[in-house]
Amino acid sequence: MAELQKAEIVGTPALNGTYISEMDIWPLETQEFNRIYPFYDNLRAGKFTTTKCKKCGHIAYPPQVICPKCWSDELDWVELPQRAKVVTFTETQAGAPLGFDSPLIIAWLTFGDKSPLKHLLGRIVNCKEGELKDGDEVKFVTFSVPAHPIEVKKDTKVCERVFYAFERVK
Repeated sequence: MAELQKAEIVGTPALNGTYISEMDIWPLETQEFNRIYPFYDNLRAGKFTTTKCKKCGHIAYPPQVICPKCWSDELDWVELPQRAKVVTFTETQAGAPLGFDSPLIIAWLTFGDKSPLKHLLGRIVNCKEGELKDGDEVKFVTFSVPAHPIEVKKDTKVCERVFYAFERVK
């Protein structure tokens, strides 16, 4: 497995250096608040994963807590490919949502015929306006999202967070 790549981007809005929790767009990634928390643990380990049903073999993305095909809750975690090709994309130079730097690049990615995940709409990071082209190869990267304090059984715990995107292979 390739070594974990980390993207150098800011994941959450900040105005004048102040974190605004009401505008937080990132999920809480702990077992107490999120039933697919292993997905985030896997991201921290550099793995791009999803769930596979033990009963019918269906692979669902995004990860699920029950199989959308047979309704079983017996699921395994399987790794997905970390490289894809850009089919097409869009660049937002102005008016990107709060928390996203311009250009905000979203691409329709294809993972190939042998992948359980055929296509995905994904964010492209570390790429300047005009650099990305249809057909470019991209790779999976993770980036840190600012931690968030949460209350668990009358205790406050800090929820360290991570998310993923893709960047152009140069």
